[in-house]
Amino acid sequence: MTDAPDREPTTDADLEIERLAHRLAVPPAVSIDNVSKVFGRGATAVAALDDVSLDVAPGEFVCLLGASGCGKSTLLNLVAGLDQPTAGSVETHGARVGLMFQEAALFPWLTVRGNVDLALKLATVPRAERPARIEKLLTMVHLGDFAKQRPHELSGGMRQRVALARALAQDAEVLLMDEPFGALDAMTRDSLHAELESLWSETGKTVIFVTHNVREAVRLGDRVVLLASRPGRVAEIYPVSIPRPRRLDSPEVAVLAAEITDRLREEVTNGRRH
Repeated sequence: MTDAPDREPTTDADLEIERLAHRLAVPPAVSIDNVSKVFGRGATAVAALDDVSLDVAPGEFVCLLGASGCGKSTLLNLVAGLDQPTAGSVETHGARVGLMFQEAALFPWLTVRGNVDLALKLATVPRAERPARIEKLLTMVHLGDFAKQRPHELSGGMRQRVALARALAQDAEVLLMDEPFGALDAMTRDSLHAELESLWSETGKTVIFVTHNVREAVRLGDRVVLLASRPGRVAEIYPVSIPRPRRLDSPEVAVLAAEITDRLREEVTNGRRH
């Protein structure tokens, strides 16, 4: 008797699940093993994270979701190497890591070109190579016509595009994003979602994206990792099998977002009881 042939994916959702399963089968780009983080000592000590474990596959887009104070940014800082865990380990396996914050934090005296050029310089890109790299990066984020502008001459969304170009200029294999679109209006945020998804698909980078917006997490992520509060720990992991490209207002996104929101409310309520 011969083995039955492998079943072919029959829907876009099947293809999305198969793609994610393939990514998770390879060695991780980021390994977070039994990580705890405590700030302070003695009676004033505050536990920010408690026994968090998570593997992120190369090229995966993972969204960290949770209420304020659940340790999302703390965990991102540990992956970035900006802080060290109290217990456990964080490994990026030699991959270069770039970080993008909620605020663009551009140098106001530099032009758009100058801000990106500085990032390339800090990444030790040779001077002769930088002009072409700058042009390519600004084209990727649709700012080619604004290279000579200074940050105060740009909209909030455009400043975040510069910040994204600067993060990409680091040639990081792992891109960490800490609520980068949280301060933007809904239309600008939706536009940047599409651009980020396109850049991620084009570059194949591993992305860990922190947000408190449930629909944003479902819109962007391969997986949504829900963190419980006080202290932060993994409450649930939701694979997102909705085919790409996705829309914030699509029924599929709304259904999964509602499920996650219900669980998030439970975690917030439980946190208030402790």
